[in-house]
Amino acid sequence: MTQSTSSSRVGALLDDAKAQGFVSKHSLSVLQDEDIGDQIAAGLGTPALKVAASEVVLVSSLIDDSGSIRFVQGNAEAVREGHNTVLEALGGTKASEGIQAACRYLNGTILYDYRPLAGAVKMDASNFNPNGGTPLYDQAVVFLGGVLLKAQEFAQNGVPVRSVSLIVTDGNDEGSIKNTARDVAAIARDLLNQENHVIAFMGIDDGSTDFRQIARDMGIPAEWVLTPKNSPHEIRKAFALASKSAVRVSQATNFSQAAAGGFGG
Repeated sequence: MTQSTSSSRVGALLDDAKAQGFVSKHSLSVLQDEDIGDQIAAGLGTPALKVAASEVVLVSSLIDDSGSIRFVQGNAEAVREGHNTVLEALGGTKASEGIQAACRYLNGTILYDYRPLAGAVKMDASNFNPNGGTPLYDQAVVFLGGVLLKAQEFAQNGVPVRSVSLIVTDGNDEGSIKNTARDVAAIARDLLNQENHVIAFMGIDDGSTDFRQIARDMGIPAEWVLTPKNSPHEIRKAFALASKSAVRVSQATNFSQAAAGGFGG
């Protein structure tokens, strides 16, 4: 797909979301940025029209690949295992055939674009080697913008869609040049107002950052925030809880009720 085709795909989806009242003026002004649009387009995967599905659950991850993930012995491996645990848990559910999964890293690399869960790429030492910065707000805009537009793509094709998104970081924003927490919150609010989306946040405690405040500033509900201690054991526990929650929500008959329960269920 050429860059112009990708840009037109994003533009058309934004126009449709605007027409349906699913995107605010604030979010629209952010997502109309050409560079952001190109980054979103790169992760949209196969057009919804070519996906045979009667119902879809989008499961999306934004994973911190900053150098600090490597500072504590074993944290990188714990994150790899955690991501894979979520995939494995979802793969064993009755809803697995309807799941479209995607994973981005915080420094802009796409591990895999939206695709059937069976095609999701497991994380290992060859494809997750954290050594970048922490442009949290810039990439959260791209990430949540991608969720919003991928959901819009399925909806405009008459396919019911809901989503579960997880943002994982071990530090405050450092390096964002375009966007602020307020910009992220605008897009998060547009998603959550549709009442068929969950946005979760895992802030790996560094001993000084108030991750609950950061999540609040980004528009993420308090019940969907985890702050595990900075150790491989605690990170694995947090991902285990995240995987159980993703399974619960993806299979829920009453999505709104399941979403309201947060990580506590």
